[in-house]
Amino acid sequence: MLDTAVDGIIVTDERGRVLMFNQACERLFGWSEDEIIGRNITLLMPPDCATGHDGYISTYMATGVRKIIGIGREVMGQHREGAVFPIELSVGEANTPDGRQFIGILRDLRPRKEAEQRLNQLQTDLLHMARVSAMDEMGAALAHELNQPLTAVMLYLQAIARANAREARQGGGFSETTKLILDKAVREAERAGNIIQRMRQFVEKREPERRLLELNPLVDDAVELTMLGHRRGTRILRQFADDLPQVRVDPVQVQQIVVNLVRNALEVVKGVEAPEVRVITRAVGDMVEMAVQDNGPGISPEAMENLFRAFSTSKRTGLGLGLAISRTIAQNHSGDLVVDPGGSGRGACFILQLPATKPETP
Repeated sequence: MLDTAVDGIIVTDERGRVLMFNQACERLFGWSEDEIIGRNITLLMPPDCATGHDGYISTYMATGVRKIIGIGREVMGQHREGAVFPIELSVGEANTPDGRQFIGILRDLRPRKEAEQRLNQLQTDLLHMARVSAMDEMGAALAHELNQPLTAVMLYLQAIARANAREARQGGGFSETTKLILDKAVREAERAGNIIQRMRQFVEKREPERRLLELNPLVDDAVELTMLGHRRGTRILRQFADDLPQVRVDPVQVQQIVVNLVRNALEVVKGVEAPEVRVITRAVGDMVEMAVQDNGPGISPEAMENLFRAFSTSKRTGLGLGLAISRTIAQNHSGDLVVDPGGSGRGACFILQLPATKPETP
């Protein structure tokens, strides 16, 4: 029964010498029964715990005051190789013809601790995701609310422009400079409205919808959206190939990939002298590719192992979901998301690959 027990079982005498050591204890501590029998149990404890153990036994024998006997508690054990780990220990006592003996039952707490840590991390990530979801909903509401006053501003400006034109025909009216200013105001209001419309389309919830599209305008809009609110100083180069085959994609999902890759690149080149990000489109065989290349330090071999794994990130903020979701989207479109890690003076280059749509035969 002792050898088949899942938990470790140790029996010691009143001087702390080990009398029995089952197989579970052998697995737990790395010592064999033959090596440990007759030796002091402090061999299984880290030094800071071992120094006071014999004193605790002596105090109990003299006073009868129990501190751990009959009560389970968490303590630290030490493996033969020196690793310290948490264990749950409960101690019982027995009077035998050979004197008083203590029976310890030990359970390895490492699996429980690891599960608790994973649960805590998952809860933290879920709370963060809830905040991100709330921000998405706020963004959609904000875009809706701002769109109405912007439309009103445009209408008022257009009314002023028409009034100016009537006055001009009657020999009065505003000056040419005023008309130029009004035209610029109308263009800026239209631009703001287009930006809000793109933001609204990007964050709104809807079913995926794939259709034949040109990749270049899609990528260009996504880059413009990413640059909103980004501090100037980073050079963005767009090298779009002409006459690309169309791709059958969900536009919002593909723009989600572009936004994520460009944002990552902008983050990487912070602090780099003459920061630069290139966004490239090209046709390669039967695929259409969109590449985002930066002039940062590249990706280390250690980071490459978990690069596309969910909840794995090197950023101080963020969930580590962006690249994992982006690759999933690409693969769901029968394509892929691959990376050239760069290094040695070269920046990283992420490449979105999408199947080209063959022109239909007339």
